[in-house]
Amino acid sequence: MNGPTLDQLQSAVGRFSRYTAAEAAWTALREATAPAIDPAAAGHRGALLTWLNAAGCRIRYPRPGEPDPFDSGVALWWQRRGGELPAPGVTLTELDDAGIERVALCFAELSATPASLARRPRPLGPTAAAKLLHALRPQAVMPWDAAIAQALHSGRDGAAFAGHQRLGRAWGRAMLDEAGTDESSLAAQLGVTGRPLAKMLDDYCYLTLTVGWSAGASTPAG
Repeated sequence: MNGPTLDQLQSAVGRFSRYTAAEAAWTALREATAPAIDPAAAGHRGALLTWLNAAGCRIRYPRPGEPDPFDSGVALWWQRRGGELPAPGVTLTELDDAGIERVALCFAELSATPASLARRPRPLGPTAAAKLLHALRPQAVMPWDAAIAQALHSGRDGAAFAGHQRLGRAWGRAMLDEAGTDESSLAAQLGVTGRPLAKMLDDYCYLTLTVGWSAGASTPAG
């Protein structure tokens, strides 16, 4: 799959803005965790769980008196791996290969982290893990869902996630070269001031691969 042109990216981010529930859930997460998400804080972990479920991840909330695998699992993962994520403000286009491999390692461990109770604890899984990592580092990590991962990488493990970040980095650098500007200026140019390029590229992937939309279409297919 080729990356988008600037015109296609602008069409995608404009179309995605119609998903008002998703945008409202993201705003609510940012407000609940201002000035920055800190997974060491129990309240922030709760806000992340609420946001993930609003984004369609369907992680069961614990009943009164039950253990909370998501809360304890994310807290432990953050203790072990939080320091390996890119520094806040680092963008996907700035990551080197070593940085991407560290992100993939963080992803693989987070994906396997117990998150909800059933007959036995269920892991967070690759879609929710990707979304959570993006929430923590929105400028540096391009998320995915099952349809995007399968279409682009034929898998959802750590190696595939590293490949997804490398693909996004290449697309992003091509976008910046075409625009002749930096990421913040590009977002303003496309009418989405402050939106990370990693998220704009995810908007494009979601619409084209998950929804079946094509640039120039008035409504998504399917």
